[in-house]
Amino acid sequence: MADFDYIIVGSGINALVAAAMLGKKGKKVLVLERSGRIGGCLYTDEITEPGFIHDVMATTMVLFLTSPAYGALGKDLEARGLEFAHADLPTGVLRPDGSSVIFSKDRQRNIATFEALAAGDGKTFDKEINALGADAAFLFSLLGGALWSGTTLKTVARQGWGKGLRQLAAWFGDALTPARGYLETTYKSEAAHALWAPWVLHCGLAPESAYSAEMVKVIGFAIELAGCPIVKGGAANLVTAFERLITDQGGAIRPGADVERILPGPDNKAAGVRLAGGETIDAVSGVVCSTTPNQIYDRLLKDWPQPAPADITESVARYRYGKGNMQIHYALSAPPRWKGDPELGKVALLHLTAGLDGVSRATNECERGLLPAEPTVCVGQPASFDPSRAPDGKSILWLQLPEAPRFIKGDAAGEIATPADGRWTDELRELYADRIEALLSRHIENFAEIKLARRAYSPADLEAMNMNLVGGDPYGGFCGLDQFFLWRPLKSSVNHRTHVPGLYHIGASTHPGPGLAGGSGFLLASSLR
Repeated sequence: MADFDYIIVGSGINALVAAAMLGKKGKKVLVLERSGRIGGCLYTDEITEPGFIHDVMATTMVLFLTSPAYGALGKDLEARGLEFAHADLPTGVLRPDGSSVIFSKDRQRNIATFEALAAGDGKTFDKEINALGADAAFLFSLLGGALWSGTTLKTVARQGWGKGLRQLAAWFGDALTPARGYLETTYKSEAAHALWAPWVLHCGLAPESAYSAEMVKVIGFAIELAGCPIVKGGAANLVTAFERLITDQGGAIRPGADVERILPGPDNKAAGVRLAGGETIDAVSGVVCSTTPNQIYDRLLKDWPQPAPADITESVARYRYGKGNMQIHYALSAPPRWKGDPELGKVALLHLTAGLDGVSRATNECERGLLPAEPTVCVGQPASFDPSRAPDGKSILWLQLPEAPRFIKGDAAGEIATPADGRWTDELRELYADRIEALLSRHIENFAEIKLARRAYSPADLEAMNMNLVGGDPYGGFCGLDQFFLWRPLKSSVNHRTHVPGLYHIGASTHPGPGLAGGSGFLLASSLR
């Protein structure tokens, strides 16, 4: 094959963003994907019944829509068919007693909602979101910028000069607060706690995790601003738009191309790749890997002429993965009729949970290897605001269980027999899906009569589809403070460089971490020439 400026290994959102951004700079880019389709966790298919369009894994696009990557590439992608569908009611919570809270994109409605829950909570919410908005430029530069850079250093210095060093230290101290402490000392209403607590799970955290409060505030700010949008017709349409853009720029994409080695050139610089079939492809400027650290250092750099430094080898061996994820999808003959507030059927992403303590309990059970007795259930209702997802008059549900153990030691409810080897089986997956279905049936009055088909994916199934989802972890590794920000993925990491010249690392395992913003791909491509 003709030489390429850059070869990108993997084809998830960060890889696609990096390829498109490099293409805008006139670079010739080749994207290689080991599976038969591109897109990573952006995967759409008719997995239940014909005509029912499901996003098998990722679906909510608020992080991408509000990202610098979209700011740079949005018009190009829209010109190639990308469209979003929006719901006025982005999220809400439904508790076991049938009580619910719905969060909208309207500030005044949200203030009234919180005020009705507890006197003063509405004013508190308004104050908290305004305070985050005032700090947004500084906060988002830290959350999404290149941490090891002169720009970030100057940003922090300016903030310190303006606030004073003691106030800056106080700001960072507040930013490290766990969600539990923040929610219990900020909002009087347990219903308000229940609304926000499940969102820490979407960051790979728990309510007691450091910095989880800051992420709750960021999420509240973002979804009030932009909602919980999805791609019209399915997330695969975003992948298609990227594919068209990259090829229009002169790049190429090859699915079914399993990279087995990075090839060294002069001075041990990354100079290309070798595929599993023996084919070699040269890269003039470098190789970019959108993978886990283990894939790079244990597989792709195996037999590299010079061994990795000891600190890197030790850090990779200690790299930890987080909670697993499980997905359940339903095809329905009619829209669900939720008990209680009729507006629940219009909510884009609804959480079923007992509240703050319920999220904490289920997370703890999962982290101890137990199937949670009452897990947090994230229920997406895409057909309620994107009718193209189902035949006329019919509907679908997208369920995510972010508290699924990677290795199973037992069942917290004591009802399901678990395998001695701790591995997920098809039988176990369906038994656990039955538990979730029983929970749904308690909240949806017509569920039994409208259910047409169910398709479930265990953590093991997700890893089989995408090797970067180790144990079903969709976040590229544990997201606790010791393995995030300056220390992601390794304690010695500096931005997206590796110890090998010309070899770069992006993806959920790298800063700014997981999500659909394409942040690491954007940051790296912006820094390369």
